[in-house]
Amino acid sequence: MQLESLGSDAAFAGEAIRDAVRSMRAMERDALGYTLTKANASPVTVADFVVQALVASRLAEHVPNDPLVAEEDATILRTETAREVRGRVVELLGRIRPGCGLESEQVLAWIDRGRGLCGPRFWTLDPIDGTKGLLRGGQYVVALALIVDGAVQIGIVGCPRLSVTTAPASQPESGEHAMVAALEGDVEGGVAVAVRGRGAWWMSLHGNHLTRLSVSSESNPAQTRALHSLESRHSDVDELHRILRELGSHASPMLMDGQTKQVLLAAGAAELLMRIPIDPEYRETIWEQAAGALLVEEAGGRVTDLHGRPLDFTTGRHLLRNTGLVASNGLLHDAVLVIVRHRHVR
Repeated sequence: MQLESLGSDAAFAGEAIRDAVRSMRAMERDALGYTLTKANASPVTVADFVVQALVASRLAEHVPNDPLVAEEDATILRTETAREVRGRVVELLGRIRPGCGLESEQVLAWIDRGRGLCGPRFWTLDPIDGTKGLLRGGQYVVALALIVDGAVQIGIVGCPRLSVTTAPASQPESGEHAMVAALEGDVEGGVAVAVRGRGAWWMSLHGNHLTRLSVSSESNPAQTRALHSLESRHSDVDELHRILRELGSHASPMLMDGQTKQVLLAAGAAELLMRIPIDPEYRETIWEQAAGALLVEEAGGRVTDLHGRPLDFTTGRHLLRNTGLVASNGLLHDAVLVIVRHRHVR
């Protein structure tokens, strides 16, 4: 199966994110030396701005009337203290788009396109999901999703440091399925693509052949393999350990950053991903969840909040009607929700 068979919007988005992944692999070392700290104390790198400008410019060309709701904007780049970082962003983007004669204001305008409003149809982008993973040499992704009438229709997760290979499926008639080959190190990288009603797929950085992603068929709660972020600022990892023990599982959660976790879940490398807020008022951003949620669902899994409610993408830049996250292979979902309700997790 080829990327183009998923439709023009999915083909465009998949190619745009694949270009962003290729660019990141080429410029990682150059980008890491330039980091700023945002008002919320989180880091933002040259790479965040370059990728957002790159994807925003592609969207402006392909779907000029579609809003973009993204994590970054150019406010901090317009300050005098960020002059060197701003120059580096323009320089690196010029390498990616040679011959465009890019000026600083054009690049900043592309980045500011991410200030768009949520509406009946819009795209949402996390240019670098897992910035701390990028900085430490671990996992990070580029995540783009199309949301129409509150439902995620297309989800693209570009993975510069994750590699997937193919192996025969358990049912010969179902063809090849993807399997995780490597989690760290010098790997090829690739892009996970999901389209509502059309399945979840893996695509390498070379060629448009798609390999299907399918969740694990494990139904024994005691065999649950869980995923958790390396950054525990917003999620209670101790509570996750307690839930796993109640399931009968003694496996330690796999720790990594960004929506790489959703890719692994969709590929069958784990059965459970949870976000249990430490602060009961904390709400997830849409760009951190949209693409990965559709990927898991189209691979055969299930995604809800801690109360079992579907994720509601009609409330703006944050999931205001949802608390936390439970993403699973589907077979273990109800067992997890029963434990969550029993423990009165809020």
